[in-house]
Amino acid sequence: MHDLTGFQRDLLYVVSGLEEPHGLAIKEEMEEYYEKEVHHGRLYPNLDELVDKGLIDKSEKDRRTNIYATTSRGRRELEARRDWEDQYVDL
Repeated sequence: MHDLTGFQRDLLYVVSGLEEPHGLAIKEEMEEYYEKEVHHGRLYPNLDELVDKGLIDKSEKDRRTNIYATTSRGRRELEARRDWEDQYVDL
């Protein structure tokens, strides 16, 4: 996870937290968090990068819609990140 951008890390969290997330649902969640529009030209290449890194899977729901899912490696990376964060954040 150390080689991800902050945006890619946020995408991984969003994909992990949604049930059968598709591009527009992910886009809406990211826009709500960032409080600004997330363009398709930023969203989809970064999702593809996470697929290439083996952190999420992409499958086709229908001819127009892809569904994303966190891989077991992606979940391990998220857990490791949370453990690392917990060392520094005491809430």
